Amino acid sequence: MYYLKTSACFDSAHFLHGYNGKCANIHGHHWVVEVKISGEKLQGSGEKRGMILDFGDFKKAVKDLAEGFDHTLIYEKNTLNPLTVSALKEEGFSLVETDFRPTAENFAAHIYAELCNKGLPVSCVTVHESPENCAVYGE
Repeated sequence: MYYLKTSACFDSAHFLHGYNGKCANIHGHHWVVEVKISGEKLQGSGEKRGMILDFGDFKKAVKDLAEGFDHTLIYEKNTLNPLTVSALKEEGFSLVETDFRPTAENFAAHIYAELCNKGLPVSCVTVHESPENCAVYGE
């Protein structure tokens, strides 16, 4: 089995609605996303001969996903008052609404699914919310 791994990062704020603790408040992280892909065989012909996937294509796919979250307030759908959302947008803040609670676990699963939908042979996704804490989805 062959494996490739790349990473990207983003800085964002989030909160955990309904959580009983400090993470219920808006706070930020320097998120680091590591993605590992795998393949039994390497491409046998053409310019990508000897590769699972071109590293440039792989890195771009991961970086593009991370950039969509960079310097935003990430919030779960229906957890902020619509007037709050409107006021924040009116002030020019960048917001990302998700269908999932913005935890490291859910980010890992979301990124895994998004990259699989792009046709990447994803093996696992690791999302670090701090140097000491991460969540892994896959394998």
